[in-house]
Amino acid sequence: MQELPNWLSYDRYMLVVAHPDDAEFSSAGTIARLSNAGKDVTIVQVTSGDKGTPDADVHPETLTQRRESEELESAKRLSVARVEFLRCTDGELTPDLALREKIVRMIRAHKPDVIITHDPFRAYALHPDHRAVGFAALDAVYPTARDPQYFPQHLVEGLQPHKTAEIWFFNAEHPDLVVDITETFDRKVDALRAHVSQVGTEETVFERVRERNRELAENEDFELGEAYKVVQMRR
Repeated sequence: MQELPNWLSYDRYMLVVAHPDDAEFSSAGTIARLSNAGKDVTIVQVTSGDKGTPDADVHPETLTQRRESEELESAKRLSVARVEFLRCTDGELTPDLALREKIVRMIRAHKPDVIITHDPFRAYALHPDHRAVGFAALDAVYPTARDPQYFPQHLVEGLQPHKTAEIWFFNAEHPDLVVDITETFDRKVDALRAHVSQVGTEETVFERVRERNRELAENEDFELGEAYKVVQMRR
């Protein structure tokens, strides 16, 4: 499998993810390459991970503040242009019209050429938030964000319809794009280190990440990769 020749040809990229650290585990090496190439990158954080801890004594608001701070630091290390926090409740996402509207608003505001998100079709994708965000992002891209009759209140606010060219699903069962992150893997690890509440300080987690990225590049002519299923959306 080879990199699609046009994967760097777009200008604006948006990641739509369920939890802080989802973008980094799946795509931080790719984000670093995009930033290096001068691309505009936005991370849309659907939840702030307010339930993502084994500590029953931590208040959700405290955890929200901590994880949003970690995400902002991580994004800074990757030179991400902006992070948008939708602040939906962790663990309670459903791919309904309300979630779709929030994502459509982000698409119309930032006008991405490419959206990168969870693959909701992967067999045994266990986290319900990941499936919900993947389905809602797909439904937001086509046809909702592009057609003016959907959420016409956006037009009143000055948000015009937008056609996204591609959607990339990470953690896909059958990817067809593998991005070479061999030279940006260290930046991926640096970004993940910002998420102390999730990865701690042990080095073993980064060893597992390296091994996973090595597996994704197994059939390529480079050492480490991040993989996606690319779906063309403009019609």
